[in-house]
Amino acid sequence: MSNEWQAVHDVIRSGQRIVFFGGAGTSTESGIPDFRSANGIFAWKDMEFTPEQMLSRSFFDRYPALFYQFYVTKMLYPNAEPNLAHVALAKLEERGQLLAVITQNIDGLHQRAGSKRVLELHGSVQRNYCMNCNQFYTLEELLALSHVSSLDNTQEKLRTESAADGQGEIPYCRQCNGVIKPDVVLYEESLNMDTLEQAVRAIEQADVLIVGGTSLTVQPAASLVQYYKGDRLIVINKSTTSLDRSAAYTVNDSIAAVLGQLVTV
Repeated sequence: MSNEWQAVHDVIRSGQRIVFFGGAGTSTESGIPDFRSANGIFAWKDMEFTPEQMLSRSFFDRYPALFYQFYVTKMLYPNAEPNLAHVALAKLEERGQLLAVITQNIDGLHQRAGSKRVLELHGSVQRNYCMNCNQFYTLEELLALSHVSSLDNTQEKLRTESAADGQGEIPYCRQCNGVIKPDVVLYEESLNMDTLEQAVRAIEQADVLIVGGTSLTVQPAASLVQYYKGDRLIVINKSTTSLDRSAAYTVNDSIAAVLGQLVTV
């Protein structure tokens, strides 16, 4: 183990109120692509609308069938499994060292690994609600109701979609026939204020803050790290971030590889 990794290991081992703040890179080794890399979700440019537009609230309201085509085929990975990073963080919580996981991810893998206190800034694909009666639906139920298979012929669907088109791809509530919406924060929507406030309080209480798997470019989530007042900030990311210079420890490597080794030794 290098001196840098040993130092990070010692800090994590001595931490009593550790908070983890993570992004898309936390789940890439579970087979879920990130957003902004060369092979990321936002690199997909085969339509006249950008992925950002297709994941906006106004697009969801206007073109729900096309929204669900993109969402189901590009954003959902129901067979993904937690990786070593998720498992390591759950282990830190089990030891009584981890105060909270704050995540920008919507995949629910932290909970599947065993983490209990997970603050999901952008919501979760695991939760879905009828916009009319608020009936809850699991991810499995949503997929069963949406009947989406591919993004083929989306240009034609975009030109023809109306109230009568694409109905088989829009998941409707079994109770009232209202449109079901994923409990994820779309573009043009605000983050949940209660979740934000909990995240701020957790970071303020942290004696160790680990920032991992995030480029820190998505606001307002990225600005939360400013509430950390301690001197043991650890940044673990494959690429450089805006926090590297102010961090006490910086490791340019896979978050799964780093936490997977340092938490178990």
